Amino acid sequence: MIQVGDTLPATTLMEYSEVEGEGCSIGPNAVDVAKATAGKTIALFALPGAYTPTCSAKHVPGYVQHFDDFKAAGVDEIWCVSVNDAFVMGAWAREQQTGTKVRMLADGSADFAKATGLTLDLSSRGMGLRSNRYSMLVKDGKVATLNVEGPGKFEVSDAATLLAQAKA
Repeated sequence: MIQVGDTLPATTLMEYSEVEGEGCSIGPNAVDVAKATAGKTIALFALPGAYTPTCSAKHVPGYVQHFDDFKAAGVDEIWCVSVNDAFVMGAWAREQQTGTKVRMLADGSADFAKATGLTLDLSSRGMGLRSNRYSMLVKDGKVATLNVEGPGKFEVSDAATLLAQAKA
């Protein structure tokens, strides 16, 4: 499992954009994790799936709500990563009204989740291999803090916890 001080895995995530801008065309765009994190502070949180109850009711809304606080704490971007395709993440972004506050990034084949060692097998629930629920503060591509949830929990990966770490 990835640890504090480790560099994020050299993988590619996908992002669905509905509008063109900053070099991104409409539609799914590849996000090279190493390039996208270079020289930046990223508040990254991951969750088992788009539209799932805790993820939709608590996890994403907390980060959207605290966007300005994260910016004030020196965070350049907030990323939400989930094992879904870019189209699902784009639709969920619309529904959650993330706008330009939270980048909704798809890990369609779970390559990022596998490379971090933070997978969750939900095959018994018909969801297959997913990402565990966690948050991390990433500085220049390296993990500065890591908060991994226990099975079925939502206690340490919330926006308030990661925001307090970003302010520290």
